[in-house]
Amino acid sequence: MQLGVLGRLPLAVARAVLAALRGRLGALCWSLAPLSLSLPLSLSLPGWRRVSAPSPAAPAGPQREWDDASPTPTSVNYHFTRQCNYKCGFCFHTAKTSFVLPLEEAKRGLAMLKEAGMEKINFSGGEPFLQDRGEFVGQLVRFCKQELKLPSVSIVSNGSLIREQWFKKYGEYLDILAISCDSFDENVNILIGRGQGKKNHVENLQKLRQWCREYAVAFKINSVINRFNVEEDMNEQIKALNPVRWKVFQCLLIEGENSGEDALREAEKFVISDEDFEQFLDRHKDVSCLVPESNQKMRDSYLILDEYMRFLNCRNGRKEPSKSILDVGVEAAIKFSGFDEKMFLKRGGKYVWSKADMKLDW
Repeated sequence: MQLGVLGRLPLAVARAVLAALRGRLGALCWSLAPLSLSLPLSLSLPGWRRVSAPSPAAPAGPQREWDDASPTPTSVNYHFTRQCNYKCGFCFHTAKTSFVLPLEEAKRGLAMLKEAGMEKINFSGGEPFLQDRGEFVGQLVRFCKQELKLPSVSIVSNGSLIREQWFKKYGEYLDILAISCDSFDENVNILIGRGQGKKNHVENLQKLRQWCREYAVAFKINSVINRFNVEEDMNEQIKALNPVRWKVFQCLLIEGENSGEDALREAEKFVISDEDFEQFLDRHKDVSCLVPESNQKMRDSYLILDEYMRFLNCRNGRKEPSKSILDVGVEAAIKFSGFDEKMFLKRGGKYVWSKADMKLDW
């Protein structure tokens, strides 16, 4: 494509093309690094910068097993902030930094992911509605749906900071809103770390459910099953809320995040056995929207992008970051993600995730 053609394209399309070209050039630099080649890139387009190739040293140990494979980033979880207003004791993506990418850089990375095959983006944190009172995530949601035309755009939130005005402005661009709710007993929520003064987490959940109906957003609930809620019976409440999906996770330890000497949380006291988890699932087997995820299913079957747009590899029980896709491109970075694409499909990671296809009675 001649560069002059870009000036006649719509701005969003031109950005996506530039992002894709930059990603491919970055990946090329990285792939040639082991050959000790020097590739000076002196492009003068606005916003382009020289990409420094990483060390040519080959990764050690089991990393080699998946270096040659390049999975498709069909569904990506972008944790663009680590900051949160809750202090959940088992949180495995803690507030180690306060960094958030500039909006335009985040959009550039999202365009690169779309070019690489992304169909679904899920914005998470931290708490995504903390940044600019929800405006940051709102603009990303609108960009992904309106300009990138992604089939599915979703958010995971604790729900405490969402206001109806946000739905009025951005609701039409959001397919799914997932609210974290680990208990319908407010005392248990306080024990877990979801208490916030006089606010009632459960009452707020009811309000958010109603707004999702009014503004045609599919409503989902995420629950982490742990030592404090494993005996709870949630059948009645979940059936009454009638979410499109009730994702039930087993409490997971991640070294450096919620476990270990350098962790900000100590989640060991929240951990339950596989048998405990199975008993909870059996007690709720009649809930049709239940989607269970054990530690085995969860650990390697998610593509997690951190606040620097680095894929996080959890295969060794830690979150080991790749290079940023903004520097080396999606194809090069994703090779070091540890992503198990087969497990992603096996656990039902790809489902009817566009609200246009759900045919819901709002």
